[in-house]
Parts: sequence; structure tokens; C-alpha cells
Amino acid sequence: MNIFSGLQEIVKTDSDLSNYTWLGLGGRAEYFVTPRSVEELQTVMVRCRENSLPVHVLGFGSNLLVSDEGVRGAVIKLESDEFTKTEYEGEQLTAWAGVNLSKLVLECVRKGLGGLESLTGIPGSIGGAVRMNAGGNWGDIGACVDSVTLMSREGEIFEKAKPELIFDYRSVNITAPLILNAKMKLVESDSDQLLRTVKEIWIYKKNSQPLNTKNAGCVFKNPRGLSAGALIDRAGLKGLKIGGAQVSEQHANFLVTEKGCKSADVKKLIDIVRNKVQEEFDVQLELELEIW
Repeated sequence: MNIFSGLQEIVKTDSDLSNYTWLGLGGRAEYFVTPRSVEELQTVMVRCRENSLPVHVLGFGSNLLVSDEGVRGAVIKLESDEFTKTEYEGEQLTAWAGVNLSKLVLECVRKGLGGLESLTGIPGSIGGAVRMNAGGNWGDIGACVDSVTLMSREGEIFEKAKPELIFDYRSVNITAPLILNAKMKLVESDSDQLLRTVKEIWIYKKNSQPLNTKNAGCVFKNPRGLSAGALIDRAGLKGLKIGGAQVSEQHANFLVTEKGCKSADVKKLIDIVRNKVQEEFDVQLELELEIW
């Protein structure tokens, strides 16, 4: 624990990461760190760097598969009050990395602020959503984000704004390990109309996605002009099962898990799906799911 001497209150050792992911899978973290302030986070980053300790940042674990062997180094989770703040200034919103995206969407709808309703039904934290430019058929978060506040491996804080900040399909050009917050430009809108949009999107997702199962959202990115789910379906893989992991019968780009499933089962299933789609259609599926 010497690496983190003086920080014992925010550092746990040998923490079970399966408690923090939507799939409920994975081994343990060597160090699990929950900083209470930006200053504490800076100290943690400096200590990790000085001791060549790998750093992993954990959002809500909704798009994450942790290996059965666990994770070496420090897993940082930004969940204190400092990192779950939202600040409104007219149509400008600053949301900190630990804010719950689903709750924020509804908060904005109630305030009559449009822009985020397209993200209805997408779980996760703001930090994770910005990092992967979360979105779907109706739009993505990058359309609203003007700038982000970041922290480097050395603990330095800096800002990156458009046009230097470039959002692409499920990606953004951020290399810094930590997103502290995002400033977003919203639009004054009619609250009732926004709520109708939210309900429509929610009903569509409920009918087309296995929302009541253990899953981590879409596993693969859609190849340009194609649907990953449709390719997997056409390859005859719906319902394919390996151990406790299965390709969803409802939406082929979702993998669902059952009791007794191991991360290794999910990884094997991912490999089989990728190889089969490559073989059948000569398309290389790229992961949207993050694997540690």
C-alpha cells in the first residue's frame, strides 16, 4: 500500500470488479481508487506514474468486459459528489464525468432543454459516453459537446474544444486518460414534446433490444453502411451459445449472459462471431465493447 500512503481512505486492494459491471463478470482489481476531489485524483495520477502503475478508468461498466484474471494496476472510479455535479447556465450545461447519462437525459427533458433526448435508453456515465461518442439511430452525444476538461497521466488539467475536438462514429480524438467534465450546448425546447420523443425511442428499444437481460449493449460497431446485427443474424448465429454466454435471439449484436457465465465464455463467443462474419461476408467486425 506504500504507493498510496496517506490515501488509504480512498484506496481498496483486491476489489471484486464483477460488482461494478453490467455483465457482472470479471476478476479483481489490484487497487480500486475512489478520489473525493480533483486534487486527490491528481495525487493518485502522479503516484501511479511514478510507480509505473497502469491506470484504468471505470464508468458505469455498462460497456465493459473485465477478464476473469482481473486487472493489474489502479482502477479509478469517479463517483464522489465532486465528480457527479451538473451546472446549468441558460442553455449551457457542464456535466461531470460521473454523472448518470440516463438521469441527465430526463433532467434536461424536465427543464425543457433539448439535445440529449436522442440518447434515451443508453446507460453509462458522461465520461464513458463522451469517450466512445455514445449514440444510436437518433444521434450521438458529440453533437452537443462543445468542449471537455481533461487530466493527463501527469495530473495536469487542460481543455480541448471544437474544432480541435473531433467526434466520429463511436470515437473521439481524446488521448488523455481522464475526462473530468464536458460542456454541452443544448436548445430550449418544449418539455412535453421532448418527453414524447423519449417515450418513442424507449418503446422502439424495448421492442428491439434485450433490455431485461444481463448484457453490455452492442458488442460490435456497425461497419460503414452495414448493420453488425444483421450480418450476425444472416450468418445464422442468433441463439449461439458458449458456456453461459449467448448471442441474443432478439438482437444479434447483443450478447446475453446467464448464471455461471465466465468472461472467457464471452470472449470465445466474440471470436466465433467475428470469424464467421469474416468468413461469410469478408467483413471484419470491430469491437464496441471494451475489454480489460
